Amino acid sequence: MDRKFLITGAVFGLLSVIIGAFAAHGLKPLLDEAAINSFETGVKYQMYHALVFLLLGSVQRKQFNFRKQVFFLLLLGVICFSGSIYLLATNALTPIDFSGIALVTPLGGMLLIVAWVFLIIEFVKIKHK
Repeated sequence: MDRKFLITGAVFGLLSVIIGAFAAHGLKPLLDEAAINSFETGVKYQMYHALVFLLLGSVQRKQFNFRKQVFFLLLLGVICFSGSIYLLATNALTPIDFSGIALVTPLGGMLLIVAWVFLIIEFVKIKHK
């Protein structure tokens, strides 16, 4: 078991439940439907990747060459992707204009994609052994 993956997954899972509940109950009357849908996308992706962290933390694999890289790619990917979506979706509610960080969302998505590519490479190696 890998404590770092498990703790990160649990924290991301907890935060996605809290943030999702906040959006459903606190933000829904304040934001339009498009902003709520966007916010929910951020919550979903955060929860999906929380589950990935928990799964990877539960797997013992000494030959997992990209373990450290996958951890940081997923961590930064979730923070950039979901975090920027949260800020952009609630932009109308704050005096700060977050529209300047719009390019952080696809950057976060790209980090998540690269993490998944590294996982695919690892899984292909298992098949050949």
